[in-house]
Amino acid sequence: MREEALKNRGDAPYCAATEDIKKCGFASLLELAVSVPSSYIDTHLSTSLNVGEVHTFEAEVISAKRVSNRLVAEVKSELADRAVEVTVFNPKPYHSAIFKPGMRHTLQGKIERFGSKLQIVNPKKISQTGLIVPRYRSKLRQDIYRRIVDSLVRVDNLLKEGLDRGRAELIERIHKPDKRWIELYYRYGGFGPKTIEALKFAEAFDYFKRMGAKRKRFDAVKSLAGDISPFLKRLPFELTDDQKRAIDDIKSDLKSGVATRRMVVGDVGSGKTMVMLASVMAAYPQRAILMAPTSILARQLYEEAKKWLPESVDIALVTQSKEVGDLKDAHFIIGTHALLYRELPNAPLVMVDEQHRFGTEQRSALEKMVSTGKKRPHYIQFSATPIPRTQAMIDSALVDISLIESTPFEKDVSTYVIGERDFNRVKEHIAKETQEGRQVLVVYPLVEESEHIGYKSLEQSEDFWKRNFDGVYVTHGKDRRKDEVLAEFAQKGKILLATTVVEVGISLPRLSTIVIVGADLMGLATLHQLRGRVSRTGLKGYCFLFTRNYKSERLKAFANTKNGFEIARLDLKFRKSGDLPDGKVQSGKSFRWIDMAEDERIVKEARERARALLLLKDQ
Repeated sequence: MREEALKNRGDAPYCAATEDIKKCGFASLLELAVSVPSSYIDTHLSTSLNVGEVHTFEAEVISAKRVSNRLVAEVKSELADRAVEVTVFNPKPYHSAIFKPGMRHTLQGKIERFGSKLQIVNPKKISQTGLIVPRYRSKLRQDIYRRIVDSLVRVDNLLKEGLDRGRAELIERIHKPDKRWIELYYRYGGFGPKTIEALKFAEAFDYFKRMGAKRKRFDAVKSLAGDISPFLKRLPFELTDDQKRAIDDIKSDLKSGVATRRMVVGDVGSGKTMVMLASVMAAYPQRAILMAPTSILARQLYEEAKKWLPESVDIALVTQSKEVGDLKDAHFIIGTHALLYRELPNAPLVMVDEQHRFGTEQRSALEKMVSTGKKRPHYIQFSATPIPRTQAMIDSALVDISLIESTPFEKDVSTYVIGERDFNRVKEHIAKETQEGRQVLVVYPLVEESEHIGYKSLEQSEDFWKRNFDGVYVTHGKDRRKDEVLAEFAQKGKILLATTVVEVGISLPRLSTIVIVGADLMGLATLHQLRGRVSRTGLKGYCFLFTRNYKSERLKAFANTKNGFEIARLDLKFRKSGDLPDGKVQSGKSFRWIDMAEDERIVKEARERARALLLLKDQ
């Protein structure tokens, strides 16, 4: 890969005509190259005129007249045994100049039968025959746009951009097709699979090249090389291979003089907390700060840290209602967004849990609070929302990624798609589970009644559960007491009625069953997060997906899939029908060709090739 990249680089750096590329509305030559024609005009002369087909033919004007908002002319052609009627709607002055008796033209259009006559409506006048002329969607005049494409989208230029010859030739042919190519294009209704693969590769490769060049690098506040072995010795279990790999990635990052930006993406129950604590030890005796999205989660992380970190590590907790420990002396400060309103000491390591729950401004504010001059802290984000591997690779152009796909133990959770006819059976199951000391969670799509969704709301259902069961607790996103309700339910409750407020972070060791009402209204990634609340400590778990769409292929696929990263891929696959946000990634980039659910291999190859080129540039 590296040798090929060097060979294609050429003796001198290639600089594309950037002004022309910008004029066309693109940032790079490859972006221009993958913006393919919307259609083609074949100006090869036809050998016959067939009704219902588009033809290019030479013709002589016999007569012409203006009728209301139309110009109607008759032309004769050697290919037809009768005159062909030409109709031009809303004609311009130049049409009258063109259609004068005795003038000869090459016309193109669809031949239709009109009574006993042959007719062609709004034909194009072709000035040069024997060509395949691409048409583009552009604000530029077509001849100007084509001239730029002809001069720039050439194999030699695409090679200098870093593409291999095979893909470069396929992409050039899209813009400069010959007769045989266009015949195949129309026969198969579009591009062939090799051409589409070339476009996908070029698009991904261009993205990695440009994002890699833009990625900002800052000097680290401090290089960190703490010993994590005292922490590992306290653990009564072996970390998974994925956890070890993520920790090795982080240790390598922290030793660097460049401030790291890494995202650790872990499936539900994959043990991200252990990776966080190992990161604290890799920074120790220097300070680490961790920001969590809720008070409950911050307290849980504090308890885990107290339990597993060596006693020499001084730990502090900061929430809106509580502060434990001295921030100035602490080696590890855990807090909610309340941290942003405290005077924090400098810290060479900053971590953010469930990073998507915080705004960009909040995350950067925390980072800046503990920066020193132009130096930045090492910055690690954690997320429990698995993404397709393809998406992870795309994101890695901007931030390093570690994936934790395995879990410390295999959960035993059975998932069922259910409808109204199954509800009595589910009620019996809930009664049995609660009698045996286990807990049940029922998730509703809305707090209040809505005529648009076809499912009962949390408020409508509350009375039913309280009449039939005891130990019922209720909360939702707007409930100011939700943290207290969740904490009390964890200790005393039997059934919790909630919205997706419980999607992330809450620890309920006795929770064995979740019922998700209106499961068909939720994305598979959300369903997976909800199902992840169940069976956290090895209990036999149950997940019931209540839906009116009992035969949903999407829900059936989810019920049979447990791996979060595979579910994220399925989610993309099933959501293509409309609610996928146009393939957008973190940078706001929108892909024309890349399919996040299917193109892992292509994206991986493109990333490796782009990295090889960027390494060569740095040498």
